[in-house]
Amino acid sequence: MSQKSQELAVVLVSGGMDSLVTAAMAHENHENMAFLHLNYGQKTQDRELKCFNEIADFYNVPLELRKVIDVSFLSQIGGSSLTDSTIDVKNYQGDSDEIPDSYVPFRNTHIIAMAVSWCEVVGGKKIYIGAVYEDSSGYPDCRPSYYQAVNALIKEGTKDGDISVVTPVIHMKKEEIVLKAVELNAPLISSYSCYARDDKACGICDSCALRLRGFEKAGLADPIEYDQRPSYL
Repeated sequence: MSQKSQELAVVLVSGGMDSLVTAAMAHENHENMAFLHLNYGQKTQDRELKCFNEIADFYNVPLELRKVIDVSFLSQIGGSSLTDSTIDVKNYQGDSDEIPDSYVPFRNTHIIAMAVSWCEVVGGKKIYIGAVYEDSSGYPDCRPSYYQAVNALIKEGTKDGDISVVTPVIHMKKEEIVLKAVELNAPLISSYSCYARDDKACGICDSCALRLRGFEKAGLADPIEYDQRPSYL
C-alpha cells in the first residue's frame, strides 16, 4: 500500500453506509481526517448522530476535528419526506427515474458549502462525500456533472482555490460498496440508512431497500437490526 498523505481530509459522515465506506477509503489515503456531520431536522437525526460518533471513534478522529452543524433551516423550508412531518416516507416501489419526495431540495450544496468553509479553517484540501451515481436518477445532486460544477465553483470562490470535493464511491453499485466495506474492515454495524425511523431500520423505505438489495447481491447479511427484511432480488 502506498504511503498515506499527511494532508488533512475533511469527510462528510452522515452515518449511512455510503459515507462510512467513503470514510474508510479516505482513511486508506490520509493519515489525518476531520469529520463533518449535519443535523437538518431529518426523521432519523438522533440515530445518524450516534452512528457519526461511533464511526469517528472507530477511526480515532479527535474531538476537536469532529464538527456537528445545525442546519435545521432545511426542515423549515420543508418539501421533503425526510424533514417535513406532513409528508410520510414512502415504501419502496421499485426503481424509477422520478425524483422521490425524500429528495431534500439542494441539500448537498448547503452541506458542501459548509464543508468548504470548515476546510479553509482547518487547512484541508480534500473533501470526501459519499455521493453515489446509482441514486442519481432520483437525486440530481449525486450526478458526476454536479460535482464537476461544484469544484469549478469552489476553485473560483475560495481563498487559494485549491480545495476540491472527492467522490470515491460515485460509480460504485451498492453491492460493490458493501464488499468494499468488508475489504476495508469498515464498521457496518455502526452505519444506518433508514429514512423512516431511528429505533430500528424499517426495511421497506427506498434507502433500506437499496441497502438490503446491495447486501443480497453481495451474498452477505446486513448486521444492523430491521423491522422487516424483504428480499429485493
